[in-house]
Amino acid sequence: MTLPRLTAIPADIAAVTDYEPYARERLDDNAWAYIASGAGDEITHHANRGAFDALSLNARVLADVRGGSTALELFGQRFAHPIMIAPVAYQRLAHPDGELATVQAAAALEAGMMVSTLASCRLEDIARYAGAPLWFQLYIQPDRGFTRELVQRAEAAGYSALVVTVDAPIAGIRNREQRARFHLPQGISAVNLQGMRAPQPTLPPGASQVFDGLMAYAATWKDIEQLRGLTRLPLILKGILYPDDAELALAHGVDGIVVSNHGGRTLDTLPASLHALPAIAERVAGRAPLLLDGGIRRGTDVIKALALGASAVLVGRPWLYGLATAGALGVAHVLRLLRDELEVGMALTGCARLGDIGPHLIHKIKEI
Repeated sequence: MTLPRLTAIPADIAAVTDYEPYARERLDDNAWAYIASGAGDEITHHANRGAFDALSLNARVLADVRGGSTALELFGQRFAHPIMIAPVAYQRLAHPDGELATVQAAAALEAGMMVSTLASCRLEDIARYAGAPLWFQLYIQPDRGFTRELVQRAEAAGYSALVVTVDAPIAGIRNREQRARFHLPQGISAVNLQGMRAPQPTLPPGASQVFDGLMAYAATWKDIEQLRGLTRLPLILKGILYPDDAELALAHGVDGIVVSNHGGRTLDTLPASLHALPAIAERVAGRAPLLLDGGIRRGTDVIKALALGASAVLVGRPWLYGLATAGALGVAHVLRLLRDELEVGMALTGCARLGDIGPHLIHKIKEI
């Protein structure tokens, strides 16, 4: 039996991680399996968190940080802070209001938000509540004409960047979901894909379900090239972990990169996103902004990511737990906690501006 959602934040929620047990009590086994699971044995899922814990920060004393700010600019857009809402599918699994609650919280806390192709609310309805830059996360669909229509809808609704997820052409094997026999409940679906014609390939005997079936319509670099010619929006690729792929992205006209292993939900035993970041930052060498997701739970994590080359970070599960606990109020509180911790961390490391954060703040780097 699940507990009712809260209408006020309990006093014992003092950190982002305090939300997880509250969320578990308010979600059934089906929703929890989807939201909390990672691929396989969840090695990568746990490695994302461990990578941050393995790093220490250098404190700096007596620095004058009066008038400091967390503001930044990305792709010509102004942000109050570098903490962004990662794209998460089917948010109505966590709360009846789904993405509509999340976007209202993001607006209240001036947080940029990425809206998933697999959102459970219409992308136009979500955009009506936007109070900070809103980006559309795109999964390239087998029906390329429908994909083009999605991009046009996002542009017409006022989305200001296109984030193409490239690391999940097929779903990762998530043991926890399989054990729970995860399914979408009645009334929850990818509403923005309604009307799309899905191919139904007939495989001959002996053909591979993966190579000849699921991957037959998967996106390639040619699709990125075509998208670049289709839209004038900033084009960002999400799911890059290897420097050569980052180089290819820039060669295809991509404007930004999200260093990400999909929260450990695609291929298990991939490196932690934070471990992959320095080599990609070295290869990109400032030619495009880098963002990072995977494992962010504290404001000090944001500092570590920026110190190793990121311009901003994406947060996923923490605010989703806040959504499950208390709707928009919970999401807003998670964002507030992270921003407050970021500002305290900046003050105690002698950084008045995000530009002051650099490799000198990392005391010890393990396994990088």
